[in-house]
Amino acid sequence: MLRTTLAGLLAHKLRLLLTSLAITLGVGFIAGTFVLTDTLQAGFTQRIAASADKVDVAVRPAESGGEKAPRLSTADLTRIRGVAGVAEAQGLVRGDAALVGKDGKAVGSAPTTGFSVVTGRLDRTTIASGTAPTAAGQVVIDTNTAKTRGFTTGDTVTVLDSRHRPHAFQVTGLVDVGVDQMLAYTGAVGFTTATAQAMTGETGFHEIDIAASDGVTPENLRAAITSALGGTGATVWTGQQLAQQLARSNGADTEILTLGLLMFGLVAMLVAALVIYNTFNILVAQRTREMALLRCIGATRRQVFGSILLESAVVGLISSALGLLTGLGLGAGALAVLKATGQNLPSAGVALAPRTIAIALAVGLVVTVGAALLPARTATRVAPIAALRTQTDEQTFTTGMLRIAFAALFLLTGGGLTVAAVVADPGPVALYVAMGGGTLTFCAVLVLGPVIVRPLSAFAGWAPAKLFGVPGRLAMDNSRRNPKRSATTTVALTIGVTLMTLISVITATMRATYTVKLDEQFPVDYMVSAQAGESENSSVPRDLAGALRARPELTSVVEIRQARAGRGGGTGGGSGGGSGGGKLTVGTFSGPYKPALRGGSMTGFTAGSALVSDSVAKDLGVAPGGTITLTTPKAGTVEVRVLGTFDGETEALPGVTVPDGAFDTYFGAVGDDRILVNAKDGVAADVSRKAVEAAAMPYPTAQVVSSTEVRREFDETLDMTLMIIVGLLGLAVLISLLGIANTLSLSVHERSRESALLRALGLTRGQLRRMLSAEALILGLIGAIVGVALGLVFGWVAAQTLMADILFRVPLAQVAGLVALSGLAGVLAAVFPARRAARASIVASLASD
Repeated sequence: MLRTTLAGLLAHKLRLLLTSLAITLGVGFIAGTFVLTDTLQAGFTQRIAASADKVDVAVRPAESGGEKAPRLSTADLTRIRGVAGVAEAQGLVRGDAALVGKDGKAVGSAPTTGFSVVTGRLDRTTIASGTAPTAAGQVVIDTNTAKTRGFTTGDTVTVLDSRHRPHAFQVTGLVDVGVDQMLAYTGAVGFTTATAQAMTGETGFHEIDIAASDGVTPENLRAAITSALGGTGATVWTGQQLAQQLARSNGADTEILTLGLLMFGLVAMLVAALVIYNTFNILVAQRTREMALLRCIGATRRQVFGSILLESAVVGLISSALGLLTGLGLGAGALAVLKATGQNLPSAGVALAPRTIAIALAVGLVVTVGAALLPARTATRVAPIAALRTQTDEQTFTTGMLRIAFAALFLLTGGGLTVAAVVADPGPVALYVAMGGGTLTFCAVLVLGPVIVRPLSAFAGWAPAKLFGVPGRLAMDNSRRNPKRSATTTVALTIGVTLMTLISVITATMRATYTVKLDEQFPVDYMVSAQAGESENSSVPRDLAGALRARPELTSVVEIRQARAGRGGGTGGGSGGGSGGGKLTVGTFSGPYKPALRGGSMTGFTAGSALVSDSVAKDLGVAPGGTITLTTPKAGTVEVRVLGTFDGETEALPGVTVPDGAFDTYFGAVGDDRILVNAKDGVAADVSRKAVEAAAMPYPTAQVVSSTEVRREFDETLDMTLMIIVGLLGLAVLISLLGIANTLSLSVHERSRESALLRALGLTRGQLRRMLSAEALILGLIGAIVGVALGLVFGWVAAQTLMADILFRVPLAQVAGLVALSGLAGVLAAVFPARRAARASIVASLASD
């Protein structure tokens, strides 16, 4: 039997080619995912190890739940330097230090990070070109910021200190920030330690690095430093532990990337499994006489079963090996593309871990053999008497009570979970429940596939039957003749179309919903705000609002200010008092602004009163008429009465809003957090934009954003996300089309005598090709129709679980495009099988068994 199986594989190499290609693509995607993420992680680890190797012990401050990152003090540094065995200890400074671009505006949406460059033994800064700063007037810039902003070594740049005062520096070099994600995001400017403290306003250190004296081990020094710091709560690591911690933090990012990509890989493997199952099912049906003949000459049921599994194992092993090579190429290609787009990625070589090899081979082998189990079991039921038949009997399909029972179980359970997800509060739990309901519902559709494929064939085949005449009617009959095969063929395409439709619906719904919410939250033409940094001075001067009001191109100018106050809780007017403690955002507005209140009134909105958002009112347990106790830096503890509540999602006000004068009494002359500006009617957008930018020009950190830009950025993000997801799902669709081509090719072989008889009765070669193309078109449309229906339903369900008050939208053009592309792809999949059938000899086909 072993020799017979291997001989059969060698004699019919082409019949399993498309099946092998399907599993190769699926395994290649999974292997490519591991190759890409393993390569990134290896590069991260390599860089981290090289950096942390210079440090014997590192100290970091205890984690804090406060708004500002915790710091180690100068006293901590002094104590560490006094520990026996410490050869050198350096405190690392990090804080906001906004770099000003050549246009006179601060670079980026967040201030660049100022950091101290340490020289000597503990120097962990990678200088890409030039030299490190050694004097107060020198600075280094990260390579990415220098490239995007046009700075080079030798240039003079302006950097703002913590109070937004400008200082000039000479660029002495460019630095590679390596795997430091914060510096890569904000950009970096490096100073000497003293200058870094002066520019950032930081009096402490975010880390202290220590070098050990000769003969002192890092472990012993770590213990001594831990003892010296006492109960400060600081974390003390050896250099090796620091490297492991940094590697873990970077590894968390690659783990998320791996899981995300593997989800698409698993979808591809599921589709490939369906293709394999269908292929072996057809092959077993076609080889009924061959199996029966083997039984006649002494083969047992177990040997027949083993031969089919052996055949699938050989195909799976070869395909998995090819998939591993494909994955290696895909991973290297993805890495090259990322680097070409300017991503700061490690330069380590492509990593092929033993785990990747084992997983790739195991997944391909298990999926292939698993998909062949049912066809192999069917092969054991072939009776020896079947060897005497001249041709294979057409398979008949009966629904069966077991199929109905399983379908009902899946439908009822899936429907129940779906309803539960819709009625639950939006959130991750509801989304997971909806995913479970969708999966079970899809299982029900899978079980019922052969039942629903007949009416769907009539529906999808109506137009082809009218357009193609006799070949179209024959194609419709062929698609209905073996509903089990047709259902298995189309379900692979259904998976891809379902997911694509679902993503398209969610994207369109999110776009429509957020557009309305943005209109409500951004009901102005322009917003001026400062860079969002950790500094308490992250605001714009009040003079800017006056300059905006003086511009004739502009009309209403509204200033919004805010600060943090101690939270004392709420009393009265509600269902109960809220808990005290914590912080509240308290603010005010100045200008022509009238908030829409959900409850209460603005009558009497003077000192001692406040408006609060719904969320704050719920948290504190207050309602109009109740009171809130605040602890403020200027007026101490004050009690304010709640006059009204507003929707915090649609109003541009802080959670607790007090009158303008009262705010100054509580917090002093705080700058504006943001300024809302409207252009006068009839003023062109480019003219009003220039007016706002001209008023903001003297203030480097003041950033101007228009409502149009906010919407465009949101749309671009959604479009990019949709494009990436559809591109990844395209692999599953490609595999499903291979399945259609494979099924049709095997079906053509199976129906060679039938095709020859049709030719003998007068069907031309062109008509035969049109018949097979129309059959593939109908199969593609069936898969698309079911997929679109499921995608629309569960797209709506998923949208309900993501947010409240959604505006459900169906992207009709995209859905219609998916249906059309599915039909077209089915026709393309039929090109080669149709050509093969048309070229076959009528006499030879009629004479074949």
